[in-house]
Amino acid sequence: MAAAEGHLGEISDRILAWYDENQRNLPWRKTSDPYRVWISEIMLQQTQVDTVIPYYHRFISQFPTVQALAGASLDAVLKVWENMGYYARARNLHAAAKEVLHRFGGELPNTWDELTALPGIGSYTAGAILSIAFGQHVPAVDSNVRRVLIRLFAIDQPLDQGQTRRHARELAGRLVPIAGAGLFNQALMDLGAGICTRREPGCMFCPISDLCEAYRRRLQDVLPVTRRRRPLPHSHVTAGVIWNDCRQLLIAQRRNKGLLGGLWKFPGGVQQSEESLEGCLQRKVREELGVRIRVGKPIASIKHAYTHMRITLHAFQCAHLAGVPQALDCADWRWTTLDRLKDFAFSRVDRKIIEAVTPEVAEFAA
Repeated sequence: MAAAEGHLGEISDRILAWYDENQRNLPWRKTSDPYRVWISEIMLQQTQVDTVIPYYHRFISQFPTVQALAGASLDAVLKVWENMGYYARARNLHAAAKEVLHRFGGELPNTWDELTALPGIGSYTAGAILSIAFGQHVPAVDSNVRRVLIRLFAIDQPLDQGQTRRHARELAGRLVPIAGAGLFNQALMDLGAGICTRREPGCMFCPISDLCEAYRRRLQDVLPVTRRRRPLPHSHVTAGVIWNDCRQLLIAQRRNKGLLGGLWKFPGGVQQSEESLEGCLQRKVREELGVRIRVGKPIASIKHAYTHMRITLHAFQCAHLAGVPQALDCADWRWTTLDRLKDFAFSRVDRKIIEAVTPEVAEFAA
């Protein structure tokens, strides 16, 4: 039996005492408003705390209530979220806010089943909201907490395995004190983020290192066990900065699904084998919008990695030749001017294309 098994109460007490002295000063910890706790927890999925803070302030300023978020357009929500990535989080927040308004009168529900039925709320987020905002005795196990528990109890199964996740959640449930569950869950998160880090954990500063099985067995740099990732596939993608005779640019809105759903983009798409970049761009613009273009000089080649793939995006300056745009393989389209592009929500890669459209490039439209 791991040493920690016989000291669960002591472990909880030590972690809470450590947190009392070392907790991070974060804006969402100054409130127990369920709405603000919810927004912060969704933002913190896949995004570092320092990045989240300014986005959180902007989001709450623009959408201070469930009613404000539910009443906003998805375009407005995506614009505030722009460049934080993982845009399904924003789409789910918007959809969930509408459900909360219509089904629960604008009040976030305080039961596990009702919360987890909302778009974008899984077991971790539900546990965080219920414990922090509603004071309920439930664990909240994110990746930082899971790493602490795996080391504390020397669990030698892969980190992302379903059995490991279930085991970690069961152990967290045994550690959470009856009173102060929200504080304890946040304390575990901070311990994982600041001390029990993925690489080079600071065991000498850890309040429970003497009870940690991994530390006792010198396994802290070995655990958690991770499975080797397969190499990410790579694709070449084209994008056209398409001008008309009025010096306007043609942009398309992605359909409301997938990795970048709902964002605006420069028309184009993935190159097929044995297809030139120019031929790819002409084909994709025709399929997407039903127009013919002349492809001009390259503007930029941008490399970017997502969680499941890598791309090299090749952007070209283009001229509109014929056809009235139609939303054939996109949600919407617009002719707009270079200075108005800032009003639309684009991905980070498309923003880099905008940065590359210098006055000299814009003269192509003259």
